[in-house]
Amino acid sequence: MNRDRATRLAGWISTAANILLTLGKGVIGIVAGSEALFADGIHSAADTVASAAALSALAVSNRPADEDHPYGHGKAEVVASAAVAAVLFLAGLNIVYTAGHSFFLRPRAPELPALYAAAVSLILKEVLYRYTAGLGRKLNSPALKALAEDHRSDIWASWAAIAGIGAAVAGEHLQVPQLAFADPLAALLVGLLILRLAYTMGKEAVHTLMERNVDPHLLQEFTELVLSVPEIRRVDRLRARTHGHYILVDVRAAVQADKTIQEGHDIIRQVKAAVMNAHPEVREVLVHLNPYYEEDDRDRATSR
Repeated sequence: MNRDRATRLAGWISTAANILLTLGKGVIGIVAGSEALFADGIHSAADTVASAAALSALAVSNRPADEDHPYGHGKAEVVASAAVAAVLFLAGLNIVYTAGHSFFLRPRAPELPALYAAAVSLILKEVLYRYTAGLGRKLNSPALKALAEDHRSDIWASWAAIAGIGAAVAGEHLQVPQLAFADPLAALLVGLLILRLAYTMGKEAVHTLMERNVDPHLLQEFTELVLSVPEIRRVDRLRARTHGHYILVDVRAAVQADKTIQEGHDIIRQVKAAVMNAHPEVREVLVHLNPYYEEDDRDRATSR
């Protein structure tokens, strides 16, 4: 299965599952009187929007480069990640506000079907997380990785809902009315988890959109690969940035000043091959060659 088809399938599966969970948890949460489950349903509604945004972005990001977008459309996935973060942030705020308000009201223990619904949600989200995370790593897709993290937050949210609903239900049977507060407390925890996830995802998306350099260890690997080409005498500068699911590398390297244009062209091809063969996620390596003179290194050593 090619990348485009695999990512589209994952997006559609996530969207369909989130719609099902939104309806199920929302309706059961209202009928069974569980704020925690209803909050989890709001989370799933936000996930539905997130999945739809990711699905749209994936369709765009897989388009080949064109005249208007010579570096490709990979950042569409990053934009989708930022949109997902924004939606989750708003959903988290709404849940925190609603749950906090409930502490000033008389609590009511939810009914048992709410606990069953939370358990089903936990199992489904665990399956979705494993599937989406594995595919996201395999295809190096920021949008799928964001969806996977979203599914993982749902797992924790479902655990919180199960704990809160279970404690509230147990409190009713044990004649401990104070335990009814466990349900809105779980809803509050779900909201805080969503806000934390939104912050983490949003920060990473902003860093990518601002074209932050890749990890220093990866830069060092690129530098060593460039220096592995025999004719390269020195790496003067190397930069790399993520562009969605692929990386673009810019390098300035020095070669002997007496090299011909043809020799320089061949060296550039060797540099590109060295980096791209070792790192398939690198889509382009832009190489600028500087002339190298022996006295340059002598002058540098003297000035130290």
